[in-house]
Amino acid sequence: MVHKISSFSTKPVKKCNRGGCIILFSKKSKILLALLSVVVALTICTSFVLVFANTRLVPVYKVKRQDNKIAISFDAAWGADKTLGILDICDQYGVKVTFFLVSFWMEAYPDMVAEIARRGHEIGTHSKTHPQMSKLSKEEIKEELTYSVGQIVAITGQEVTLFRPPFGDYDNKLIDVATSLNLATIQWSVDSLDWKGLSGQEIATRVQKAKPGDIILCHNNSDHILDALPAIFQWAKIKGLEFVTIGQLLHQNYTIEKDGTMVPTDKITGDFK
Repeated sequence: MVHKISSFSTKPVKKCNRGGCIILFSKKSKILLALLSVVVALTICTSFVLVFANTRLVPVYKVKRQDNKIAISFDAAWGADKTLGILDICDQYGVKVTFFLVSFWMEAYPDMVAEIARRGHEIGTHSKTHPQMSKLSKEEIKEELTYSVGQIVAITGQEVTLFRPPFGDYDNKLIDVATSLNLATIQWSVDSLDWKGLSGQEIATRVQKAKPGDIILCHNNSDHILDALPAIFQWAKIKGLEFVTIGQLLHQNYTIEKDGTMVPTDKITGDFK
């Protein structure tokens, strides 16, 4: 017996013979099934995108604090003419800061690295070769970090817990590798733009927008950093702000919000170790 299927019907037809039964679908049913498959596929893809978006990792840009602590940092990759001057001004105002050092800078100025540590400042890694690290493989990222951290430890004997990506460039892969090496990935919330050749007063004016928990970005060899620092430190004293190292600014138990704010999960604060 032969069953004819109307092209306008959506109901499947069961066809049987001695060998068994099969289900026949009309042309319209096949179209509907195809459309349903597309909808299901799109739903799965959308869910994947949403999950991926929700798991995007971000570095620390600033820290939520209930006190008046802030941090200032200096990236060092080229030149060292002003570094001793920075250290002297920090001593004069009783300020401790954080330096992020690149390997080739440390190779050129090992005595300066030792002096930074001797004066009680914190040192983090700024990579081995200052590349755009999101374009590197996991193995290459690990080499950049372990090599530069090893240099710092060899020169200073200090533990290294902080990493600042060159150019501020990062992705999940980079943060994952850094975290696996017990390094907190640090950005900044206040950019001095000192590298653009701004005057000391212009640099100071930009930095004086800082609030408690902010991380300030400067560079060790910018043109007018030595003119800017006294004004910055005097302003902070008037405002009742206390400069600490980034490690001292961070919380031990925390979450990081989407905007990069580190938020404590309890009342414990202190050095990030």
